[in-house]
Amino acid sequence: MLRRRALGLLAGLAFGLAACSTGNGGTATTPTPTSAAYPVTVGSVTLDKQPTKIVSLGPTATEMLFAVNAGTQVVAVDDQSNYPAGVPKTDLSAFKPSAEAIAAKNPDLVVLTNDSDKIVDQLKALKIPTFLVPAATTLDEAYAEITDLGKLTGHADDAAKVVTDMKSKLDTIVKSIKQRAKPLTYFYEVSPDLYSATSKTFIGSIFTLLGLQNVADAADADGKAFGYPQLSAEALVKANPDMIFLADAKCCQQTADTVKARAGWAGITAVSKGQIVALDDDIASRWGPRIVDLAQTVATAVNQIP
Repeated sequence: MLRRRALGLLAGLAFGLAACSTGNGGTATTPTPTSAAYPVTVGSVTLDKQPTKIVSLGPTATEMLFAVNAGTQVVAVDDQSNYPAGVPKTDLSAFKPSAEAIAAKNPDLVVLTNDSDKIVDQLKALKIPTFLVPAATTLDEAYAEITDLGKLTGHADDAAKVVTDMKSKLDTIVKSIKQRAKPLTYFYEVSPDLYSATSKTFIGSIFTLLGLQNVADAADADGKAFGYPQLSAEALVKANPDMIFLADAKCCQQTADTVKARAGWAGITAVSKGQIVALDDDIASRWGPRIVDLAQTVATAVNQIP
């Protein structure tokens, strides 16, 4: 299970597991009147009119759609989409999508975060407009995807506000970080078998933005692990990170106590000083508006260290 989880992250952190938080995702609201002129073209997708039956396959796509105020246009989401509260969850799978099951929802737009089994081509063959929002590798890519979804759904102004708010909040968070003579080091745990994410990944870039130094970078210097190397316990003990962030708290029930109980870890600075932070797995594995929540959680923990 752990290896499957890690390999899933190698594919781009396209899907989350569970969610419970407040933030820019919000709850379903009545969409604001649109003045968007149709037809609208974004990338290779052209819509003749505003979509009113959207199917979202991917938790991040779902969060983005609701964030730009297109929630009431969404008629179905995949079985892993769980935020915001009240999303129209179904048994549709984003991991193993079925073109027939999707078509049965009679959508006028399908938004995907992964092209599993070439589902995009399958849906295009059925004349169903399909838009792909793959895992972002930078904040700018995430902002662009939110902007694109706003345009397609008739909520360009709402999307622009979401992006502006995200940028403003992240800027405030970055400025709140304590200045230090030497940056704090950290280990980001994807799974208990010590898969991690380097600074070259989307999630790693957020930590870099907050002034932290990633001890996993050396484990994937050649990039062969695509930014998600598996460290040995010995290497981690030698790296001696100042902080440990657990992105496996929900999926794998990892806590500060379980980490402290690991053989040979007592001497790691993060462990001996209690500088272990359990994250919300979902927020940490998605690249939508709630990345601001993650940044705030990390910043708060960092600023508590003398």
